[in-house]
Amino acid sequence: MTSPFKIIGVFGRVNHPLINTTLKTLINYLQSLEVNILVDAETAESLDDTSLTRINRSELGRQCDLLIVVGGDGSLLHAAHTIVNDAVPVLGINRGRLGFLTDILPTELSKIKSILDGKYRLEKRFLLTTTVEQNGKILGHGDALNEVALIPDSVPHMNEFEIYINDQFVCSQDSDGVIVATPTGSTAYALSGGGPILHPGLDAMVIVPMFPHTLSLRPIVIEGSSRITIAISSNNTATPRLTCDSQSFINTPPGSLIRIQKKSEHLHLIHPLDYDYYASLRSKLHWGRKLHHDDK
Repeated sequence: MTSPFKIIGVFGRVNHPLINTTLKTLINYLQSLEVNILVDAETAESLDDTSLTRINRSELGRQCDLLIVVGGDGSLLHAAHTIVNDAVPVLGINRGRLGFLTDILPTELSKIKSILDGKYRLEKRFLLTTTVEQNGKILGHGDALNEVALIPDSVPHMNEFEIYINDQFVCSQDSDGVIVATPTGSTAYALSGGGPILHPGLDAMVIVPMFPHTLSLRPIVIEGSSRITIAISSNNTATPRLTCDSQSFINTPPGSLIRIQKKSEHLHLIHPLDYDYYASLRSKLHWGRKLHHDDK
Protein backbone atom coordinates (compact mmCIF):
# COMPACT_ATOMS: atom_id res chain seq x y z
CA MET A 1 0.00 0.00 0.00
CA THR A 2 1.30 3.45 -0.92
CA SER A 3 1.81 5.60 2.16
CA PRO A 4 -0.40 8.70 2.38
CA PHE A 5 2.41 10.40 4.34
CA LYS A 6 5.39 11.37 2.19
CA ILE A 7 6.97 14.02 4.40
CA ILE A 8 7.06 13.57 8.18
CA GLY A 9 7.43 16.52 10.53
CA VAL A 10 8.97 16.02 13.98
CA PHE A 11 8.22 18.24 16.96
CA GLY A 12 9.23 17.83 20.61
CA ARG A 13 9.52 19.59 23.91
CA VAL A 14 13.04 20.97 24.03
CA ASN A 15 15.71 20.67 26.73
CA HIS A 16 14.24 17.56 28.35
CA PRO A 17 16.73 14.65 28.49
CA LEU A 18 14.20 11.80 28.19
CA ILE A 19 12.36 13.51 25.34
CA ASN A 20 15.63 14.26 23.53
CA THR A 21 16.57 10.57 23.78
CA THR A 22 13.20 9.53 22.35
CA LEU A 23 13.46 12.15 19.59
CA LYS A 24 16.83 10.78 18.50
CA THR A 25 15.49 7.22 18.54
CA LEU A 26 12.42 8.31 16.55
CA ILE A 27 14.49 10.14 13.93
CA ASN A 28 16.83 7.15 13.54
CA TYR A 29 13.81 4.88 13.12
CA LEU A 30 12.21 7.14 10.51
CA GLN A 31 15.52 7.35 8.65
CA SER A 32 15.66 3.54 8.59
CA LEU A 33 12.25 3.61 6.86
CA GLU A 34 13.71 5.99 4.26
CA VAL A 35 11.04 8.67 4.65
CA ASN A 36 11.59 12.38 4.24
CA ILE A 37 11.89 14.11 7.62
CA LEU A 38 11.52 17.78 8.53
CA VAL A 39 12.42 18.71 12.11
CA ASP A 40 11.07 21.76 13.86
CA ALA A 41 14.02 24.19 14.05
CA GLU A 42 13.78 24.70 17.81
CA THR A 43 13.56 20.94 18.36
CA ALA A 44 16.57 20.32 16.10
CA GLU A 45 18.57 22.96 17.98
CA SER A 46 18.09 21.07 21.24
CA LEU A 47 19.34 17.86 19.59
CA ASP A 48 22.55 19.53 18.37
CA ASP A 49 22.50 17.59 15.09
CA THR A 50 23.52 19.62 12.05
CA SER A 51 22.56 16.84 9.63
CA LEU A 52 18.82 17.31 10.28
CA THR A 53 16.65 19.17 7.78
CA ARG A 54 15.22 22.03 9.83
CA ILE A 55 12.07 24.04 9.27
CA ASN A 56 10.54 26.99 11.06
CA ARG A 57 7.65 26.01 13.32
CA SER A 58 5.25 28.28 11.46
CA GLU A 59 5.93 26.32 8.25
CA LEU A 60 5.51 22.80 9.66
CA GLY A 61 1.83 22.48 8.83
CA ARG A 62 2.33 23.63 5.26
CA GLN A 63 5.31 21.42 4.48
CA CYS A 64 4.61 18.01 6.06
CA ASP A 65 1.93 15.35 5.53
CA LEU A 66 2.09 14.04 9.11
CA LEU A 67 3.40 15.67 12.28
CA ILE A 68 4.81 13.42 15.02
CA VAL A 69 4.94 15.06 18.45
CA VAL A 70 7.15 13.70 21.24
CA GLY A 71 6.17 14.79 24.75
CA GLY A 72 3.02 15.03 26.82
CA ASP A 73 -0.39 16.47 26.12
CA GLY A 74 1.03 19.96 26.65
CA SER A 75 3.46 19.44 23.78
CA LEU A 76 0.68 18.20 21.53
CA LEU A 77 -1.51 21.16 22.51
CA HIS A 78 1.30 23.52 21.56
CA ALA A 79 1.74 21.74 18.22
CA ALA A 80 -2.01 21.78 17.59
CA HIS A 81 -2.12 25.55 17.94
CA THR A 82 0.66 25.75 15.35
CA ILE A 83 -0.77 23.50 12.64
CA VAL A 84 -4.56 23.32 13.11
CA ASN A 85 -5.33 25.72 10.28
CA ASP A 86 -3.38 23.51 7.86
CA ALA A 87 -5.37 20.30 8.61
CA VAL A 88 -2.19 18.21 8.87
CA PRO A 89 -2.76 15.09 11.01
CA VAL A 90 -0.86 14.64 14.27
CA LEU A 91 0.53 11.52 15.94
CA GLY A 92 1.67 11.67 19.57
CA ILE A 93 4.54 9.77 21.24
CA ASN A 94 3.89 9.90 24.98
CA ARG A 95 6.69 11.25 27.17
CA GLY A 96 4.40 13.08 29.60
CA ARG A 97 2.56 12.17 32.78
CA LEU A 98 -0.93 11.37 31.50
CA GLY A 99 -0.97 11.41 27.74
CA PHE A 100 -4.63 11.36 26.76
CA LEU A 101 -3.64 12.73 23.34
CA THR A 102 -0.21 11.10 22.94
CA ASP A 103 -0.98 7.39 22.98
CA ILE A 104 2.09 5.62 21.51
CA LEU A 105 4.75 4.68 24.05
CA PRO A 106 8.47 5.22 23.27
CA THR A 107 8.84 1.42 23.25
CA GLU A 108 6.16 1.08 20.55
CA LEU A 109 7.77 3.00 17.68
CA SER A 110 7.28 0.00 15.41
CA LYS A 111 3.59 0.98 15.27
CA ILE A 112 4.64 3.97 13.20
CA LYS A 113 5.46 1.73 10.22
CA SER A 114 1.91 0.38 10.16
CA ILE A 115 0.59 3.94 10.30
CA LEU A 116 2.85 4.99 7.43
CA ASP A 117 1.51 1.97 5.52
CA GLY A 118 -1.99 3.40 5.86
CA LYS A 119 -3.14 1.27 8.82
CA TYR A 120 -4.46 3.78 11.33
CA ARG A 121 -7.54 5.44 12.76
CA LEU A 122 -8.22 9.11 12.03
CA GLU A 123 -10.14 11.10 14.62
CA LYS A 124 -11.30 14.71 14.35
CA ARG A 125 -11.36 16.84 17.51
CA PHE A 126 -13.05 20.24 17.46
CA LEU A 127 -11.61 23.37 19.01
CA LEU A 128 -13.11 26.49 20.54
CA THR A 129 -12.49 30.03 19.38
CA THR A 130 -13.07 33.04 21.60
CA THR A 131 -12.97 36.83 21.49
CA VAL A 132 -13.12 39.44 24.22
CA GLU A 133 -14.67 42.79 23.35
CA GLN A 134 -15.72 45.97 25.12
CA ASN A 135 -17.74 48.79 23.61
CA GLY A 136 -17.26 47.31 20.14
CA LYS A 137 -13.47 47.06 20.48
CA ILE A 138 -11.76 43.65 20.29
CA LEU A 139 -9.48 43.21 23.32
CA GLY A 140 -8.17 39.79 22.40
CA HIS A 141 -8.71 36.53 20.56
CA GLY A 142 -7.69 32.91 21.12
CA ASP A 143 -8.30 29.27 20.18
CA ALA A 144 -8.44 26.26 22.49
CA LEU A 145 -8.35 22.50 22.00
CA ASN A 146 -9.00 21.79 25.69
CA GLU A 147 -10.73 24.73 27.31
CA VAL A 148 -11.40 28.43 27.55
CA ALA A 149 -11.24 29.42 31.21
CA LEU A 150 -12.11 32.61 33.01
CA ILE A 151 -9.81 32.83 36.03
CA PRO A 152 -8.96 35.43 38.69
CA ASP A 153 -6.09 37.83 38.20
CA SER A 154 -2.91 37.44 40.29
CA VAL A 155 -4.92 37.91 43.50
CA PRO A 156 -7.78 35.40 44.13
CA HIS A 157 -11.06 37.28 43.94
CA MET A 158 -14.72 36.43 43.43
CA ASN A 159 -15.94 37.58 40.03
CA GLU A 160 -19.47 38.47 38.99
CA PHE A 161 -20.67 37.62 35.49
CA GLU A 162 -23.64 36.37 33.48
CA ILE A 163 -23.77 33.45 31.05
CA TYR A 164 -25.88 33.37 27.88
CA ILE A 165 -26.28 30.47 25.45
CA ASN A 166 -27.44 31.38 21.95
CA ASP A 167 -28.36 34.83 23.35
CA GLN A 168 -30.66 33.23 25.94
CA PHE A 169 -29.92 34.11 29.57
CA VAL A 170 -28.79 31.06 31.58
CA CYS A 171 -27.58 32.32 34.97
CA SER A 172 -25.49 34.82 36.86
CA GLN A 173 -22.50 33.70 38.88
CA ASP A 174 -20.42 35.01 41.73
CA SER A 175 -17.41 32.71 41.61
CA ASP A 176 -13.69 32.46 40.93
CA GLY A 177 -14.50 31.89 37.27
CA VAL A 178 -15.77 29.33 34.80
CA ILE A 179 -14.37 26.68 32.44
CA VAL A 180 -15.82 25.99 28.99
CA ALA A 181 -14.34 22.72 27.73
CA THR A 182 -14.48 20.53 24.65
CA PRO A 183 -14.75 16.73 24.94
CA THR A 184 -10.96 16.67 24.55
CA GLY A 185 -10.61 19.10 27.47
CA SER A 186 -13.13 17.27 29.65
CA THR A 187 -10.28 15.10 30.98
CA ALA A 188 -8.07 18.12 31.70
CA TYR A 189 -8.72 21.30 33.75
CA ALA A 190 -12.49 20.80 33.67
CA LEU A 191 -12.15 17.34 35.23
CA SER A 192 -10.19 18.75 38.17
CA GLY A 193 -13.01 21.27 38.63
CA GLY A 194 -15.60 18.51 39.01
CA GLY A 195 -16.82 18.38 35.42
CA PRO A 196 -17.95 15.20 33.63
CA ILE A 197 -15.92 13.19 31.13
CA LEU A 198 -17.26 13.61 27.59
CA HIS A 199 -16.52 10.98 24.98
CA PRO A 200 -14.44 12.61 22.19
CA GLY A 201 -17.05 11.59 19.62
CA LEU A 202 -19.70 13.84 21.19
CA ASP A 203 -20.63 17.15 19.61
CA ALA A 204 -20.91 18.86 22.98
CA MET A 205 -19.30 21.32 25.36
CA VAL A 206 -19.30 21.45 29.16
CA ILE A 207 -19.54 24.57 31.31
CA VAL A 208 -17.95 24.11 34.75
CA PRO A 209 -18.30 26.79 37.49
CA MET A 210 -15.12 27.39 39.50
CA PHE A 211 -15.75 27.65 43.25
CA PRO A 212 -19.19 29.27 42.95
CA HIS A 213 -20.62 31.15 45.91
CA THR A 214 -23.89 29.26 45.37
CA LEU A 215 -23.42 25.51 45.82
CA SER A 216 -26.41 24.71 43.59
CA LEU A 217 -24.48 25.84 40.50
CA ARG A 218 -23.40 22.63 38.77
CA PRO A 219 -21.65 21.75 35.50
CA ILE A 220 -23.88 21.62 32.42
CA VAL A 221 -23.35 19.88 29.07
CA ILE A 222 -24.63 21.74 26.01
CA GLU A 223 -24.69 21.27 22.23
CA GLY A 224 -21.39 21.76 20.47
CA SER A 225 -22.95 24.22 18.04
CA SER A 226 -23.94 26.58 20.88
CA ARG A 227 -22.72 30.16 21.06
CA ILE A 228 -21.73 31.15 24.58
CA THR A 229 -21.53 34.74 25.82
CA ILE A 230 -20.08 35.62 29.22
CA ALA A 231 -20.84 39.18 30.31
CA ILE A 232 -18.44 40.52 32.94
CA SER A 233 -20.38 42.63 35.43
CA SER A 234 -19.63 46.34 35.56
CA ASN A 235 -19.69 45.92 39.36
CA ASN A 236 -16.49 43.87 39.35
CA THR A 237 -13.69 45.43 41.37
CA ALA A 238 -11.05 43.19 39.77
CA THR A 239 -10.14 42.24 36.21
CA PRO A 240 -10.26 38.47 35.65
CA ARG A 241 -8.29 36.89 32.83
CA LEU A 242 -9.31 34.58 30.04
CA THR A 243 -6.95 31.76 29.14
CA CYS A 244 -6.98 29.38 26.17
CA ASP A 245 -5.32 26.05 27.01
CA SER A 246 -3.19 28.03 29.52
CA GLN A 247 -1.13 29.31 26.57
CA SER A 248 -2.37 32.88 26.34
CA PHE A 249 -4.09 35.35 28.65
CA ILE A 250 -6.56 38.13 27.86
CA ASN A 251 -7.74 40.70 30.41
CA THR A 252 -11.53 40.92 30.77
CA PRO A 253 -12.31 44.27 32.42
CA PRO A 254 -15.72 45.16 33.92
CA GLY A 255 -18.34 45.51 31.20
CA SER A 256 -16.55 43.31 28.67
CA LEU A 257 -18.10 40.44 26.71
CA ILE A 258 -16.53 37.03 26.12
CA ARG A 259 -17.85 35.14 23.08
CA ILE A 260 -17.08 31.43 22.70
CA GLN A 261 -18.05 29.04 19.92
CA LYS A 262 -16.77 26.08 17.95
CA LYS A 263 -13.87 26.76 15.58
CA SER A 264 -14.49 25.74 11.97
CA GLU A 265 -11.14 23.92 11.66
CA HIS A 266 -10.56 20.59 13.44
CA LEU A 267 -7.48 18.87 14.82
CA HIS A 268 -6.87 15.59 12.99
CA LEU A 269 -5.46 12.96 15.38
CA ILE A 270 -3.86 9.73 14.18
CA HIS A 271 -4.20 6.60 16.34
CA PRO A 272 -2.86 3.08 15.80
CA LEU A 273 -5.53 0.49 14.96
CA ASP A 274 -5.41 -0.95 18.50
CA TYR A 275 -6.26 2.41 20.12
CA ASP A 276 -8.85 1.98 22.89
CA TYR A 277 -10.31 5.13 24.46
CA TYR A 278 -11.69 3.31 27.49
CA ALA A 279 -8.40 1.51 28.08
CA SER A 280 -6.80 4.95 28.09
CA LEU A 281 -9.22 6.13 30.77
CA ARG A 282 -8.54 3.04 32.88
CA SER A 283 -4.81 3.53 32.58
CA LYS A 284 -4.61 7.29 33.09
CA LEU A 285 -7.29 7.62 35.77
CA HIS A 286 -6.52 4.32 37.54
CA TRP A 287 -10.02 2.98 37.14
CA GLY A 288 -10.78 -0.58 38.29
CA ARG A 289 -9.75 -3.42 36.02
CA LYS A 290 -11.94 -6.20 34.73
CA LEU A 291 -12.35 -8.79 37.50
CA HIS A 292 -12.90 -11.89 35.36
CA HIS A 293 -12.24 -12.60 31.70
CA ASP A 294 -15.83 -13.74 31.19
CA ASP A 295 -17.37 -10.60 32.70
CA LYS A 296 -19.26 -8.39 30.26
